[in-house]
Amino acid sequence: MASLLRAYNAALIRRPYAASMATSAVLFGGGDLIAQQAIEKKGLQAHDWARTARLTFYGGVFFGPAMTKWYQILNRIKFLNPTKATIYRVALDQGVLTPGVVAFFFTSMTFLEGKGVNEAKERLEKAYQPTLLRNWCVFVPTQIINFALVPHHLRFVVVSVVSLFWNTYLSAVNAQQTAVEDTPIEAEMVKLQ
Repeated sequence: MASLLRAYNAALIRRPYAASMATSAVLFGGGDLIAQQAIEKKGLQAHDWARTARLTFYGGVFFGPAMTKWYQILNRIKFLNPTKATIYRVALDQGVLTPGVVAFFFTSMTFLEGKGVNEAKERLEKAYQPTLLRNWCVFVPTQIINFALVPHHLRFVVVSVVSLFWNTYLSAVNAQQTAVEDTPIEAEMVKLQ
């Protein structure tokens, strides 16, 4: 196990994009597996493998490379006072990047599901604000610890570990929004009566 961790650590340093793409793909896909099997209790027969593939694709192709570049940018912020550097990094990460990432997640998932702009807008209206607020509850403390204590090449790993649980949540929220969008209006009206 120790040799595997050393190899992974070396890959993060030598090939940060490849390592983060693989890590994100596994963790987004794993988060969806957990969401479907442990939370939604679908069972393997009813498992939506296309949904897992979409989330795996998103994690590996979009999220991993984008976060690697983002952390490289944040690591360039230098202050004599480490506390000040941590505050600025967390503020930029959560105040500038995160609102866009949450919007991009729901929009890209909608498009990857084959739906259009109107469905993406509807999903954002319903899911964006509560997801962003919950993100801040989880990731502001995580990033304070991450930027204050963790060596820069391992920061992606810390966020990735927390993200496994976060990705499970995102998958479940996205699936709920999809179910609402796919429910015919007549069925919803019957439920209301």
